[in-house]
Amino acid sequence: MCLADVVHTSAERIVETNGVALRVIEAGERGAPLLVLAHGFPELAYSWRHQIPVLAAAGYHVLVPDQRGYGGSSRPDAVEDYDIHALSADLVALLDEVGAQRAVFIGHDWGAMVVWHTALLHPDRVRAVAGLSVPPIPRARSRPTERWREKFGDDFYMLRFQEPGLADAEMAADVAVTMRGMFAGLLAGDAPLPDWISRDEFDHYVAEFGRTGFTGALNWYRNYDRNWESTPQLAGAQTTAPALFVGGTADPVGPTMNPARAREVVAGPYTEEWIDGAGHWIQQERPEEVNRILLAFLRDVEQP
Repeated sequence: MCLADVVHTSAERIVETNGVALRVIEAGERGAPLLVLAHGFPELAYSWRHQIPVLAAAGYHVLVPDQRGYGGSSRPDAVEDYDIHALSADLVALLDEVGAQRAVFIGHDWGAMVVWHTALLHPDRVRAVAGLSVPPIPRARSRPTERWREKFGDDFYMLRFQEPGLADAEMAADVAVTMRGMFAGLLAGDAPLPDWISRDEFDHYVAEFGRTGFTGALNWYRNYDRNWESTPQLAGAQTTAPALFVGGTADPVGPTMNPARAREVVAGPYTEEWIDGAGHWIQQERPEEVNRILLAFLRDVEQP
């Protein structure tokens, strides 16, 4: 089952760009205002299944890739092939592929980090930017892994992800247990399936990650220090693009970041919305509220 089977107004195709092949879901009419949706970890383009038809029906041209390392897209072997420069360039290359100069970029989780960086690294390609579950935060003053160790201790999950092969094998040993644990509360161990995802939807994730494993996805985390080292120019950098952050008040990731610092990154119009009781997987957990917020934001963004 692919996303195009679920979202009947969409089509699935492979886009060869930036040295990789990306499986992309496309919906809406070409020439309409362009939106690029970027998923997080461990997700897929499929994670936007509740948003794609709504956004296309509202008159937008929607592009949604399985990002590199995921699903039907390329999974390069080298860890450094997953740095923030490659990830943001993949999204921008989608604009070139459809002949668009600018787009609104919307990301969730790691995808939010990518779109916030895209707004800083490729400002001329970004009409507006929205992050779900991960707010815009300024460049760290010190190396990320050192900061995590001091703040959260050696057992912090992102530190455990740093060693190639270890977390990969643990997560792949029982993909269903891994995915249930992630969706139930971020590495919660084996847990009941949350009520916001159906068995068929869950089985789609299990089948995809059972086929691909988790190494490509985990390699994103293994570039945190490299991303920091390679972006000194982002110290104090700001975006003037209209920006939106949507968070859930019950998101367990919340304590690891500080949305109060958003204005250090966003110099243009900024909107912050909180969904009471929502967890981390916000666009899947609370799709109607997320769709309402996104459509209101997009209406306020003057399209070219």
